Amino acid sequence: MTDPGTSAGTAPAAAPATAAELRARTRNLLAAHPPAHTARTDFLRARFDAGLAWVHYPEGLGGLGAPRALQAVVDAELEAAGAPDNDPRRIGIGLGMAAPTILAYGTPEQKSRFLRPLWLGEEVWCQLFSEPGAGSDLAALGTRAVRDDQGDWTVTGQKVWTSSAHTARWAILIARTDPDLPKHQGITYFLCDMTEPGVEVRPLRQITGEAEFNEVFLTGVRIPDTHRLGAVGQGWEVARTTLMNERVSIGGMRLPREGGMIGKAAEAWRSRPELRTHDLHQRLLTLWVEAEVARLTGERLRQQLAAGQPGPEGSGLKLTFARLNQQISALEVELLGEDGLLYEDWTMRRPELVDFTGRDAGYRYLRAKGNSIEGGTSEVLLNIVAQRVLGLPAEPRDDKDLPWKDLAR
Repeated sequence: MTDPGTSAGTAPAAAPATAAELRARTRNLLAAHPPAHTARTDFLRARFDAGLAWVHYPEGLGGLGAPRALQAVVDAELEAAGAPDNDPRRIGIGLGMAAPTILAYGTPEQKSRFLRPLWLGEEVWCQLFSEPGAGSDLAALGTRAVRDDQGDWTVTGQKVWTSSAHTARWAILIARTDPDLPKHQGITYFLCDMTEPGVEVRPLRQITGEAEFNEVFLTGVRIPDTHRLGAVGQGWEVARTTLMNERVSIGGMRLPREGGMIGKAAEAWRSRPELRTHDLHQRLLTLWVEAEVARLTGERLRQQLAAGQPGPEGSGLKLTFARLNQQISALEVELLGEDGLLYEDWTMRRPELVDFTGRDAGYRYLRAKGNSIEGGTSEVLLNIVAQRVLGLPAEPRDDKDLPWKDLAR
């Protein structure tokens, strides 16, 4: 696996030696493009071109080849100056999943074409991985990509649970290119244009009343070979890079103390003293401590990321994120009593992003049910932690070496 700081085809620039040098570079950017007098898009473009978008990326791709940990120095200077950000929550799939995968496996042309508009938010990305018949067992996917005489590809199949497909310009896609090989070997990774003929996006209404997710039908969708990421048949290896980054981006979000779901539960406790009981108090304290431990563990994981690609530790953090969100949201509903059942907006909506903390307690309780499915089911992540962190033996599998076409479906 190629380290993002030294991706093939892009030599990293000499990194600024100190945080002081990065701080000075950021102040030069602010002086040349004062945020109060510079259009948001112009400022973000100047920031990217100055190498201050993601400092650990190579020079020319929004970075300086610097240690990842120094990004905090840049961000602190920009925040203090009131500089605009790139709305990272709206483009989280691109930033957290597509970008590190393109950096690790992309050609110089692919990196140059995709990374700048991705970071600027000019092009939104989605992820076409899961399928109706291959959810937890992603490697069993059946979407087919067939190569034509010109070397390009035609893709046909169905994907499901796709966040942001209704707003996305591009998608990361894995498809089966050789059904005669075992399921993990016959997969190839592509960058799919969501505006191509044959791409159909349909909303999936959730228990919250929203349609944040989608199912995507691909019927004879043309993908040029220049939009293949990695070698033919290397798709599973490339996809693992995406999945490891996805779990870190879901479970390892940077939060202040008492941020996120636990903050809303603590707020409910403080605002409704008439609903307090000793049992609820003890449960809140326990969850508060666990949330703080998870937050600090996330900080430590981000420090490890400064040295390279994420490992299986992100799976453990994502497991904890799902469990805590569900337990905390359930406690908040209990704390609020009858008011916890209220949910103001059941209207069918197509949101661009999930808003856990800006909605009702009832919404948080319902939406958190999906946390143990999205980004890898908790059952799959438990197996990953058992095997790759604890060193336990893998579960016996009788289909691992069978050709995909011979698998029972």
